[in-house]
Amino acid sequence: MKDKGLLLVVSGFSGAGKGTVVKRLLELHNDYALSISATTRKPRPGEEDGREYFFKTKEEFQRMIDNSELLEYASYVDNYYGTPKAYVEKQLEEGNNVILEIEIQGALNIKSIFPEAVLIFIMPPNASELEKRLRGRGTEDESTILARLSRANEEAEGIERYDYIVINDKVDDCVETINNIVLSEKKKALKNIELINSIRDELKAYSKGEK
Repeated sequence: MKDKGLLLVVSGFSGAGKGTVVKRLLELHNDYALSISATTRKPRPGEEDGREYFFKTKEEFQRMIDNSELLEYASYVDNYYGTPKAYVEKQLEEGNNVILEIEIQGALNIKSIFPEAVLIFIMPPNASELEKRLRGRGTEDESTILARLSRANEEAEGIERYDYIVINDKVDDCVETINNIVLSEKKKALKNIELINSIRDELKAYSKGEK
């Protein structure tokens, strides 16, 4: 039986490339599963319902809140984002490392519910590179770009509450750093209690003179 998976919360400034990094991580490693968030924002070109997001109306999203179907939810640039509960729990039990790609408020809410979750914040090398990436997407108007840059300034005040900071300069290097973090986390003693107890039981035989 596979060990229980690790809950991995990945956040970052809009435009930092976290989506690209997560996609590459899933391509290179088969023991990760992406939790698909629900959102009230409109799909961008090429996005599909049930793949990038579950696209909901504000009324549908409110019903999910009322029915306790979300692990967390938050408002970001006039839209709601939330994490459906059932998918996350199923994947963890199957031994997959579940990636939650959510913003900072939701990430801290998850940490309060699941203290064992590992929070990773992805950042660009500098602020000018962040603006360059946002404008390079060509999917948003000037006011939305400025709102995202303003929000990034606010989020910068809470980054120290994350477990790890990873700079996304080269995507594959960023992916490898994240995978190494996960491997290290899984080696922590508190995540290996069953193994520790098994060895303790075996060693008891020596103290009793049975070996």
